Amino acid sequence: MRKGPPGREYQRVLERLAPHEDLIDHLVRSTPLRRGEAARVVLDVLAYFDETVEEFVRRRHRELQSRGLTNPEIFERIAAELPHRAVAPPELSLRQLRRIVYG
Repeated sequence: MRKGPPGREYQRVLERLAPHEDLIDHLVRSTPLRRGEAARVVLDVLAYFDETVEEFVRRRHRELQSRGLTNPEIFERIAAELPHRAVAPPELSLRQLRRIVYG
């Protein structure tokens, strides 16, 4: 195990978890998960929902293609799945955020 200041990767993980401490606490209280396991679950779920539309489409295409589906079947299925999928929103500038609020 390495000693010394945490690396950048570790720091990014800590920053990502900070706003979700209450969720981690809840998982520890309500499941048999230990704190580290609960934190990993939260990170996995966040990564799942961070997937952009493009990443989702590419991933699902690969998965369905590996199951032997043809492109027409694949694209029909993906089109049906997308409206029910939470995907990462596009990054918005401060101006765009203001326009959403004030029109």
